[in-house]
Amino acid sequence: MQISLDSPASAPQPLSPYYSQVARIEHPDGSALLFVSGQIAEGATLTEQTRGVFETLTALLEAHGAGLADVVNIRTYLTDISRLDEYGAVRRQFLTGTPPTSVTFEAARLFRPEALVEVEVVAAVPAR
Repeated sequence: MQISLDSPASAPQPLSPYYSQVARIEHPDGSALLFVSGQIAEGATLTEQTRGVFETLTALLEAHGAGLADVVNIRTYLTDISRLDEYGAVRRQFLTGTPPTSVTFEAARLFRPEALVEVEVVAAVPAR
């Protein structure tokens, strides 16, 4: 098993130099697990921020030969859980296959004060 940590140059860069965006756990058969750090995005509305988060997640996964269809677990942090339907409407546009395992929390504050949503995922990449 080989472990690598990175912030792919082909994806939006992290907002802080103190963490890596992706941890890749490579198995001997060439398959891998990707642990993607929580992502936030700019935008005036929850819809805009959610769309930006999923666009960033897509870029990070693609940099590792994966896509949203490979996501097996998703963790979502919302500053207002009563807006879950608004978040869910955007999420369904991006996660169109079998839904991954999931947990959603309400958080009083996120990394940046203007952030309304943060999402982290785990993806399973099959051997090539």
